[in-house]
Amino acid sequence: MAVALPAVVEELLSEMAAAVQESARIPDEHLLSLKFVFGSSAIQALDLVDRQTITLISSPSGRRVYQVLGSSGKTYICLASCHYCSCPAFAFLVLRKSESLLCKHLLAVYLSQVVRTCQQLCVSDKQLTDIFLMEKRQEN
Repeated sequence: MAVALPAVVEELLSEMAAAVQESARIPDEHLLSLKFVFGSSAIQALDLVDRQTITLISSPSGRRVYQVLGSSGKTYICLASCHYCSCPAFAFLVLRKSESLLCKHLLAVYLSQVVRTCQQLCVSDKQLTDIFLMEKRQEN
């Protein structure tokens, strides 16, 4: 069962994708809506997208994860399929306190999909496993 974002976020991202496909840019009204829904995280996420810090890593088995180089220089793993990020802000603000829908890294992943600026990397299943293990070691 796929986890769904709130309808307003799904609709906003869908409208943004349609606008980008039509005019190759995100209209100002969508950017304002993004700022309204996500606050300062929207600006930080857009900055991550502009700096092209998001990489889609896929393996032959069909597994897909996103790696985001955060503004601090630390790399985070995002799973768009279940709306998860390995950053501390996601654990605290999204999961624990329910103060935000997404962290800036996960929002950047969705925005990079909208504007199609995501870098892509194909790795073996073993390499993908190693990426997850390295992430787990960094957390400890």
